[in-house]
Amino acid sequence: MAEAADIQGTGPSPARRWLRRTITVAVGAPLLAGLLQAPAATTRASAAEDATGSKTVDVSLDTLAPSAPVEGDTVTVTGTVTNRSKKTVTGATVELSVGPRMTSRSEIERVAGRTGYRGDSDPAPLQDTPEIKIPQLGAGLSADFSLSVPVSELGLDEAGVYQLGVSLTGQTSDRRYDRVLGIERTFVPYQPEATEKKTQLTYLWPLISSAHVSAETATDDQQTPVFEDDALATELKPGGRLDQLVSLGKDLPVTWVVDPDLLASVDAMANGYQVKDGTLHVPGKNQAVAEAWLGALEKAVQGHKVVALPFADPDVASLAHRGKDVPGSLGHLQSATALAGTTVETVLHVQPSTDFAWPANGAVDPSILAVATSAGADKVIARSDSVRDDLSYTPTAARPFGDGSTTAVVSDALLSTAFEGDMVRTENSTLAVQEFLAQSLAITLEQPEDQRSIVVAPQRVPSISQAQTMATALRGLSAKRWSQPSDLLAAAAAKPDPDASTTVPSSSRYPKKLRDSELPVQAFRDMKTTRDELDDFKVILTAQDRVVTPFGNAISREMSTSWRGQARAAALYRINVLEYLQTLTEGVQLVDKSDLTLSGRSATIPVTVQNKLLQDVHLVLRLTSDNKHRLKLNGDGVAELPVKISGGHSQSVKFTASANVNGQVPMTAQLYTEDGTPYGQPMTFTVKVSEITATVMLVIAGGVLLLVLAGVRMYSQRKRVAARNAAAEAAAGPEETDPEPGADAEADTAPEAAEAPSEEPDADEPEQPSDLTPDTGPESGGPSGPGEKVDR
Repeated sequence: MAEAADIQGTGPSPARRWLRRTITVAVGAPLLAGLLQAPAATTRASAAEDATGSKTVDVSLDTLAPSAPVEGDTVTVTGTVTNRSKKTVTGATVELSVGPRMTSRSEIERVAGRTGYRGDSDPAPLQDTPEIKIPQLGAGLSADFSLSVPVSELGLDEAGVYQLGVSLTGQTSDRRYDRVLGIERTFVPYQPEATEKKTQLTYLWPLISSAHVSAETATDDQQTPVFEDDALATELKPGGRLDQLVSLGKDLPVTWVVDPDLLASVDAMANGYQVKDGTLHVPGKNQAVAEAWLGALEKAVQGHKVVALPFADPDVASLAHRGKDVPGSLGHLQSATALAGTTVETVLHVQPSTDFAWPANGAVDPSILAVATSAGADKVIARSDSVRDDLSYTPTAARPFGDGSTTAVVSDALLSTAFEGDMVRTENSTLAVQEFLAQSLAITLEQPEDQRSIVVAPQRVPSISQAQTMATALRGLSAKRWSQPSDLLAAAAAKPDPDASTTVPSSSRYPKKLRDSELPVQAFRDMKTTRDELDDFKVILTAQDRVVTPFGNAISREMSTSWRGQARAAALYRINVLEYLQTLTEGVQLVDKSDLTLSGRSATIPVTVQNKLLQDVHLVLRLTSDNKHRLKLNGDGVAELPVKISGGHSQSVKFTASANVNGQVPMTAQLYTEDGTPYGQPMTFTVKVSEITATVMLVIAGGVLLLVLAGVRMYSQRKRVAARNAAAEAAAGPEETDPEPGADAEADTAPEAAEAPSEEPDADEPEQPSDLTPDTGPESGGPSGPGEKVDR
């Protein structure tokens, strides 16, 4: 940037010499009036030198047309004067003044920064030109004005930049003499004929927004994206910020600089989206708005150069200063760069350039340059307040940087920051446009014999009013009398100025304000945590893209430059992404199991795995016995089985167990990925071994046999007694006779003795051994109940 660049051919014209003589005479008038103690009104020239009270009235310039007049034009200035004091202003006059031709860009900057009237530098009002009379202006009141003057009466003798002043001269109740009570200055760029060598001017038109899409997607096959809010729709609607950028930019000679994430987000909206509403997701209602905006943008960029930043516009300065030492961080920049071109080409059907890096505010140092170029960019958009040239003129923007492998495109700081701040006020917008045009003409007139290439890189996210002001300024250059439009690719390829600086600024020169707004180291640690959990999660999935793509894009958004100055919002976004990922990973888990009782030498132990995801997963389930001498699994203390579970289902995995000794055995179940990485939390439960021996079984079997034999004897005895009684009754007939003495006793005794069973088993009867313990049968896949026993 030229700090003090003289414009060629600045000798004073006859009209200027006359004006200077007039000012010299006017300087002595108030001094003489003071010596003579004369408070009466002095001449207008003497009052113009009295700076006291020159901020009493605020002079606001609303329009200046044409902004770059030529011979034959009439310059019209409109505005408002407002009495800021508590006293009434009387006898006021609004007039125009034109200063001498500016000789450098730095002089334009100094004049733009002045407030209040200065007798040593502000010229006297133009003579014989229209003026506005305001007899009285009460405290706090305002009055509009409009002044029109032919260019021929402005005293613009030759091409150059001139100061144009609008002042109000009047009196107040405490000082009854004329003096300048308010003034506003602007600039008139005057170049009636086209210059031989025109400055090549490249203007970047940024199409960038903040992150709006979350990592969440709907459960449908299309994976409908879920937005954090519907604020993006507000920007896209007619009259919104992004709508205005497209509407204005389509008719301007600009290079579009696009964040691919913005295009992907709007494209997602156009195909159907959902919006977070508390804990719910509601359908988005602005599909048509998104579709119309994309259609308008696709038409607007036709025939223009398009530069695609890495996906989500990552903050390369934060990455260089805070994140490069966190493993994996640089990899996200590389993937974001790789994604940029395909996204823009898919959505806009144009081939963008992807080899430009744009650090915040164009501030660079060695570490930023190294990180910016690590992902493949060989061109860096810097700014002249970072890369300073010790020259008396403004050099061409492009130059080799560092070792020469990188091209620095150094944008002009004054032009790039011309439209920052509040452009809603018409006065601010008008003054910004006139200063921009004046600075651009001054660049051309610094070395009119040499053509140079200048780049303007404005703020990343201009407001509506800022964008409108930028468009007005570019239209002011449409006559192409001292500049002609170019594009960023041509600017980067321009022949460098041999005297321009090629030294990379040191880290100590990086602005503290920018460093303080960078993403903290913790932000990159959070990204690593999310990335590591995603890597562990994706290996169990059968449809990895359904998870990897939305989360990968979300991590890229976490690095966005748009988070500068929004530390809390950035942290909340990172937390939401990580928590949602953890919710998904916890959807595949072991179902809690109660303690088991194992009765017998062998059994099967079921462990249930649940999959709440919408896709199949594959893992390995490992069951470990903490006491393999008491209870073994498949003949060892550890057993593993592969598990493949369909989406939305549970599966019971059964392990064969064998017991050796009674007692309690702690068990641990743990899921693993197929590469041996633990997945989720382990589950513990206890198996109580209670074996029934063969001897105990024989005793029980013998007792059962005795009970059976006793039952048979009792049944047979009752049957025989009943039969004998029946036979006796039949033999007696109708005439009953007494039996012989002693016969009944013999009959009763003999059969009874014959039927009495022996207390000892018959020696010839075979012994009944107890049955062998059978294997445990299959068990339900559901969780075990309290005190559950394994089935035998």
